[in-house]
Amino acid sequence: MCKDECTNTLMEHDNIEVFGARMYNLKNIDVTIPRYKLTVITGLSGSGKSSLAFDTIYAEGQRRYIETFSAYVRNFMGNMERPDVDKITGLSPVIAIEQKTTGNNPRSTVGTITEIYDFLRLLFARAGEAFSFHTGEKMVRYTEEQILHLILSDYDGKACYLLAPLVKGRKGHYKELFESVRRKGYLHVRVDGELREITYNMKLDRYRNHDIEVVIDKLYVSHQDEARLKKSVQAALKQGNGVLLLIEKERGVARYLSSRLMCPTTGMSYNEPAPHNFSFNTPKGACPVCNGLGVINRVDIDKIAPNKNISIAQGGFSPLGKKTEAFIFKQLAAVCEKYGFSLQTPIAEISDEAMHEIMNGSGEPLPISDNGSSSCLADYNGLVFYIEQQQAEAASLSEARAVEQFYRKVVCPDCHGFRINIEARHFRIHDKNIAQLSEMDIIELDRWFAALPDRLTEKQRSIATEILKEIRTRLRFLIDVGVGYLTLARATATLSGGESQRIRLATQIGSQLVNVLYILDEPSIGLHQRDNLKLIHALQQLRDMGNSVIVVEHDEEMMRAADYIVDLGPKAGRLGGQVVFQGTPEEMLKTDTLTARYLNGRERIEMPNTHRRGSGKTLVLRGAKGNNLKNITLTLPLGKLICVTGVSGSGKSSLINMTLRHVLSNHFYRSSVEPLPYKSIEGIENIDKIVEVNQAPIGRMPRSNPATYTGVFADIRTLFAQLTESKIRGYTPSRFSFNTANGRCSECGGNGYRKLEMNFLPDVYVKCEACQGKRYNRETLEVRFKGKSIADVLDMTINQSVEFFENMPRFIHKLKMLQEVGLGYIKLGQSATTLSGGESQRVKLATELAKRDTGNTLYLLDEPTTGLHFEDVKTLLNVLNRLVDRGNTVVVIEHNPDMIKSADYIIDLGPGAGKDGGQIVVEGTPEKIARSSKSILASFLKAKIMTDTIDKR
Repeated sequence: MCKDECTNTLMEHDNIEVFGARMYNLKNIDVTIPRYKLTVITGLSGSGKSSLAFDTIYAEGQRRYIETFSAYVRNFMGNMERPDVDKITGLSPVIAIEQKTTGNNPRSTVGTITEIYDFLRLLFARAGEAFSFHTGEKMVRYTEEQILHLILSDYDGKACYLLAPLVKGRKGHYKELFESVRRKGYLHVRVDGELREITYNMKLDRYRNHDIEVVIDKLYVSHQDEARLKKSVQAALKQGNGVLLLIEKERGVARYLSSRLMCPTTGMSYNEPAPHNFSFNTPKGACPVCNGLGVINRVDIDKIAPNKNISIAQGGFSPLGKKTEAFIFKQLAAVCEKYGFSLQTPIAEISDEAMHEIMNGSGEPLPISDNGSSSCLADYNGLVFYIEQQQAEAASLSEARAVEQFYRKVVCPDCHGFRINIEARHFRIHDKNIAQLSEMDIIELDRWFAALPDRLTEKQRSIATEILKEIRTRLRFLIDVGVGYLTLARATATLSGGESQRIRLATQIGSQLVNVLYILDEPSIGLHQRDNLKLIHALQQLRDMGNSVIVVEHDEEMMRAADYIVDLGPKAGRLGGQVVFQGTPEEMLKTDTLTARYLNGRERIEMPNTHRRGSGKTLVLRGAKGNNLKNITLTLPLGKLICVTGVSGSGKSSLINMTLRHVLSNHFYRSSVEPLPYKSIEGIENIDKIVEVNQAPIGRMPRSNPATYTGVFADIRTLFAQLTESKIRGYTPSRFSFNTANGRCSECGGNGYRKLEMNFLPDVYVKCEACQGKRYNRETLEVRFKGKSIADVLDMTINQSVEFFENMPRFIHKLKMLQEVGLGYIKLGQSATTLSGGESQRVKLATELAKRDTGNTLYLLDEPTTGLHFEDVKTLLNVLNRLVDRGNTVVVIEHNPDMIKSADYIIDLGPGAGKDGGQIVVEGTPEKIARSSKSILASFLKAKIMTDTIDKR
């Protein structure tokens, strides 16, 4: 093909063109997206953004990739369903960086998923310096020639013994070892510092620790006898596994020499370092106690005896319950008698010495009496051993969980949470081991590596140059996307969706791929305004490398920085799915779409004129010091809308989600999750329950839907069961469930569709011929209320169902709540897997609003504006204000400026991230925060308030 033809072909594909997209609520739309540009897809929650970006464009890209494999390979891999679209042209290889977390594997860390830890392992294996964990001395190693030269120069003319160490500080009689040595032709050994001749059937005290070395040679060192010395050195190194012991006969001074890394004082040696020796995911490198997890499970005495004011007989020990004739109670009675109290004594009055024996067992047999008639001696191993035995013998998952409630996770006492074994922890570069580097935040680590080359030896520098370059490049990418406050040791299971997404983004930037289409789902989640520009710069960098970037986003700064915008709407659900605008941001500002009206200031979220006074009561959490929290005291004024703000990594989640929430959950619901360390909590009597509302799916199965989650479906099924036709036929509410066999369609199992396996082609889903997609069998559908069957009701939107059931006071309020939170467009039976994060959250909020409350409920929400359009944020604020107006308290972790300015009270954490955060910088009304000179938030909040004031005028 000539050059002009190539150019023409490229020009034809300057755009990604989508024709006839119909996935979910998309209305047969055509979209043109320019290649090699940063494109933002925006619109109301539920308008079809993810349906277009992920379920259409990404799904088609993945399907085409799978089709490049042979039919034989595809049969094993499985095939992807073709998205409902007529045609897509100009599609590059696609990589999706979604909002989901990286998984719950406790062995996965930031360091492992970014591959930085792999480079660190290589660095320490090749350039690390080993130190003895016994003496702290630097380990030494010699070549065979160096050992020979050293002996000749230091011991010339002296009588010496050459020995090979065989056993170091281990118990045993070693009869077989002595016999093996004797058969090799050696006549003498040194046992515990004493030279002895090897005799037939020689053995030692098996219960004592021993040091054993075999005598290889006795000689006068001289240059004339160098050949003999060389052979003896070789034999000693071979028998001693790379280590020999040299003893000067006259002075008796011993000296270890080794071809392996060795402590010059004790002779203790390390294995040859390799990358796997520094991995906590391999047996060679992992701590042997915690197996590389950094934590172990320990029985918690406080959980065994939660109420110390009652006696053992009254059920003071939860695993045992009240006193029975079980043998364990007879053993406990023996311990009680030994220390002068009984099973009726309150646990609080039992001495510490006695409690220690009750928990850990006695060192001697105890006299066990049987109803006072006879007694016998029996060992007592302790309550801890009893619980561990119960867990080991658990026959079912429920039994195991019942025992697990008495455990708590504690930092491993051997590795102190570093995960790797003691040898790996004693390899250092400059002044740090690999675990210490993993505990440093990424910004600090980048500074440390920047200064490292000047601190290395010439040999280390030549080895490490390329490795350091790779490490620093990856660290810079992580800092650029706003996660510099994280540590490499941070478990990925604890990352938010936004953090994990930005880490994957940094990894992709580091891969240096070109001509790739990247699709991201709200990468700005959890990102403070300060770090937003860094993220935008990272996306532009990805674009400038020769890639196309599509971002599903609502952030105003992101939209203004985009090259192209696709706005979907005009509303959500069945009222959305249309392209209301596509073009540049400048062109969009001149239009009248809902998004454009918010961007150009014609629509806005009003700031409240006054702030609520609250109930006058407070909830106070003192001494919070988990993770990076600096022993802070949190005071929540009840009866207000409270925003907890701060830069990413300042400690918001540690304070609210991991400390306050767990403390309250343990109090109200007996949760077994351990909160982060804190001193005390006061004012807990001022609230009666805690409710957490997050954006997790309301169900992971297609059978879950808004009707089942809110409980309204049970009411509707009861209504249908009470109809005359149902009573005649003997139908119960279960008849109208598509999850039970008696009422659902037997052909499709209540799914409404059938899956046809096509072997080498993607599976095809077709509407069930028997029920026509209605899920129920014919007999069930014959029962009708106001002319509608149960399937017809599930196919109604919330708005339609409110009109249909207007005279049903038992459950109409549940439907009205769904309508009032802005979900009138979704269907009652809509699958939970098709709901967006914002829609799922509002279903949960509506469910809580529909419940009766006492006005003393504490609601906790973590970034509720995630995935929400400006208009959705306004709706959400109305819902939250209703909760607070009823006397409840709502605590929101948030970065959204519209949410923050609407709060009654703000608690700003910082001032920085990681070790520079964990303090309450300022707290008070939005106006007070905006005037503060300490808060990073102040300038952004002040600008927002001023803009709103100007727009009002």
